[in-house]
Amino acid sequence: MSERNPIRVFATHSFDESDDYLRVFEFLESVDRFYYLNVSKPENIPTTGGLQAIKDELIAQIKQAEAVFVLPALYEQKKDLVKFMMDVADANKIKMISIKPFGGMAETPAEILGRCAEQIEWNDREMVDALKRQARGEDTSRWEVIDFPGFDEDGPIDE
Repeated sequence: MSERNPIRVFATHSFDESDDYLRVFEFLESVDRFYYLNVSKPENIPTTGGLQAIKDELIAQIKQAEAVFVLPALYEQKKDLVKFMMDVADANKIKMISIKPFGGMAETPAEILGRCAEQIEWNDREMVDALKRQARGEDTSRWEVIDFPGFDEDGPIDE
């Protein structure tokens, strides 16, 4: 993954930029040297053609993606639409990642958990690692480095 080859990401939407939708991309933007392309276009709502035009537009957007973020809050509001988006991702063999409901007050619906490759917290590092694993099959095992003031690798620092 580089600036020339960004990961193509789709986040479930109902043709509006919900708080969770915007939050996904705020988190991704905060990560240094992580390149992605948002292929979800809530602003592209079809003005004619009815439900079939909406489905066709969503299919076109999802087919461009390498990974899909499924937002449980939207599932609670527009269950059929989110199921349709998940069906499109499945049909195109695009891996899905569920992000737990923001705030931790609700549970992720079982249907989402059963269909997504993994579930993550609202955390920029987890989001990037999940995208790398699901979109590109990259190993993302990283070590957490903790710095203890007054100590170095040999023990206490005498000052």
